[in-house]
Amino acid sequence: MVHDRRINGETYLFGNQGALFMNAMTWYDHQTESVWSQVWGQAIAGPLKGTTLRLIPASMTTWAAWKADHPDTLAMTNDKTGFFNRQEKPRDNWVVGVVIGTDSKAFYYTALVREGVVNDYVGPYPVVLTADKETRSVHVYLRQVNNRELTLALDAGGEYLVDTQNPADAWSVSRGLPRDRPAGEPPLLPVPYISSFDWAWSDFHPGSEFYE
Repeated sequence: MVHDRRINGETYLFGNQGALFMNAMTWYDHQTESVWSQVWGQAIAGPLKGTTLRLIPASMTTWAAWKADHPDTLAMTNDKTGFFNRQEKPRDNWVVGVVIGTDSKAFYYTALVREGVVNDYVGPYPVVLTADKETRSVHVYLRQVNNRELTLALDAGGEYLVDTQNPADAWSVSRGLPRDRPAGEPPLLPVPYISSFDWAWSDFHPGSEFYE
């Protein structure tokens, strides 16, 4: 998950607070030493208690796929000389959690991989989710353009989400940008999501629906 760390126009610096809140990580901000819930993005103690950071859309994807879409990207790293990939597989109780306004829903990663594309709703909001088993990439978008609700499916190459009612209309899976459209045509709007264990999601969003 990615949050905007600006509060009332001031950019705050955050660190790992070292304690858990409801079995999830907490942060602290260097300016006021308030304690923040990572999952909520909200200060739970200190001078800024009750303040909430804005969750920014972000996607899990491979470095190769990201570089293909964003070739000028710079990567932040430390002094380590390489990477170690443990090849861990997502567990069966791993979910992709989506919150829009006061509505929430969690989608089991295994269900997303099984179906490839899921057209569903979070409350009244039509959403589409994609997951790729090989790259473990996950993307979430609003499936609505110009007030028209879409039903989307993957094309044969797995690169585009195609409108099943108007197959000439398609949007890239990785960025939500329209294919072969004139400038100014609307993209699919990305929706922020949180990766979590199902039990942890239920702790922070009691009563949330699950897609299995």
